[in-house]
Amino acid sequence: MSFPLPLPMRRALDLAAEAAANGEVPVGAVVTLGDEIVAETRNAMRGSSDPTAHAEMEALRAAAAKLGSSRLDECTLWVTLEPCAMCAAAIAVARLKALRFGAEDFKGGGVVHGPRIFAQPTCHHRPDVLGGIGEEEAADQLRRFFAERR
Repeated sequence: MSFPLPLPMRRALDLAAEAAANGEVPVGAVVTLGDEIVAETRNAMRGSSDPTAHAEMEALRAAAAKLGSSRLDECTLWVTLEPCAMCAAAIAVARLKALRFGAEDFKGGGVVHGPRIFAQPTCHHRPDVLGGIGEEEAADQLRRFFAERR
């Protein structure tokens, strides 16, 4: 039995597809406050020549600007791929209430793989984390993107 994807994850997957169409690694991110989408972004590293322009970082910046606060403690981040260590650290600093992600990143992840940022004793804030939402589609987007480049 399959369940429909939550709308923010559906939007994040659509943004990831846009990223791929623009030559960016297909990762999309959406920040919600309750049922309202306050930011939606995609990877922009190549287009902006900014190595920190991961979808998550762009989403946190946009949400903070819209809400007028660096503290996003009532917000949820929806992202198609497990955040890397840089993004996980930024999520902790922003004090997000929750993180929802699609595919796990066995090589570069920083939440359930790699450094496991939220499990470190020096991490001052740990969001509620749930992965595997839209995992199959997110992983397929990434596989197709990298297969086309090999």
